[in-house]
Amino acid sequence: MKAPSGSPSSTRALSASAAARGALMPIGDSPAMREVLAAAEDVAVAATTVLILGESGTGKEILARHIHRCSPRAAFPWVAVNCAALPADLLEGELFGHERGAFTGANERRIGRIEQADHGTLLLDEISELPLGLQAKLLRVLQEREIDRIGGTRSVPVDVRVIATSNRSLAEMVERKEFRADLYYRLDVFPIWLPPLRDRRQDIPALVDELVRVLSQSLGRCAPQVEPDALRALAAYTFPGNVRELGNILERALVRCREPVLKLGDLHLAMGTAVAEPSAAGAAAMRHGEAHAHRSEVACAGDPVFPEGLPVELATLERLAIGEALRVEGGNRTRAARHLGISLRTLRNKLRAYRTATTAGRQDLPGTNDPLHARVRSATLARPSQSSPSRRAA
Repeated sequence: MKAPSGSPSSTRALSASAAARGALMPIGDSPAMREVLAAAEDVAVAATTVLILGESGTGKEILARHIHRCSPRAAFPWVAVNCAALPADLLEGELFGHERGAFTGANERRIGRIEQADHGTLLLDEISELPLGLQAKLLRVLQEREIDRIGGTRSVPVDVRVIATSNRSLAEMVERKEFRADLYYRLDVFPIWLPPLRDRRQDIPALVDELVRVLSQSLGRCAPQVEPDALRALAAYTFPGNVRELGNILERALVRCREPVLKLGDLHLAMGTAVAEPSAAGAAAMRHGEAHAHRSEVACAGDPVFPEGLPVELATLERLAIGEALRVEGGNRTRAARHLGISLRTLRNKLRAYRTATTAGRQDLPGTNDPLHARVRSATLARPSQSSPSRRAA
């Protein structure tokens, strides 16, 4: 075994995009991001282990840094390890360190990244790529709060807060025996799901402003204004690469732009679209976004899709929504009212009105005998009954 070389980010200069990742704060006023930020701020004050899940490029490391900055550990070390970037034979030494003479070439003691993060925060980026052999050692760190250096004869206590990220489903990996179940449950204490950019388009203008500011500063120039046409084009783009792709597009534009205004022609979105070859899931998301790009101007990012062929009369849709809420909540009126965002009294009054109308022979009560209600059962007009990871955590 060779002695691990220095930290991958030890001495080389940071690119503008890398510097931006370190300086950025998680941004967003969409309902989805408000929920994410509230969960992050709730957990920041504790030493609880956090698992941040989301597609590649959504800003999981930025959110993890935000949690560290908001925590009582902010004055102590922030240490990040990319589990996918280091070979398996070097990763153990990188994480746990080694004693002098532990193996050929180990001429001095090396303190590992976990020990470096003592009293601070350790980010394990892409934890899904951690080899199975090291998962057991990491589990011991989480359980016992101590590590064993390679070649060491005694355990070293550590006080470290662990934040892990993954763009893969660890639960599915556990089912396939690709990830240890005991480690998964140790990591899944406070899960936060970070939504893709296409599901929070209303956050794009604020993200553009902040990225242009931070990237311009990293490039050593004044931040240009972004013309409305360029902003509209960015808001309409599908971003299979999420926030990272937005940053790449803006960095590329800023490198070429010498004017005080960044224009649509500077973005080269067509080239970016041609170069990016999204996965099947990304392509499906792109088709989904294009198909619904012309929804009403009152729609918000993340709204459920309106099923084809359903009526649009408000009275009928209200009746269907009430019937669906009652079905989802097993007939419990109190929970159904909470589900709908109305008072129990309002729900009772509406049910009384439907009952009166049914007696007069004008319409059916919401329920399984209503053919329109049967069509909406499988649709997403009502709020999904399963909570997102961040809502469950919060």
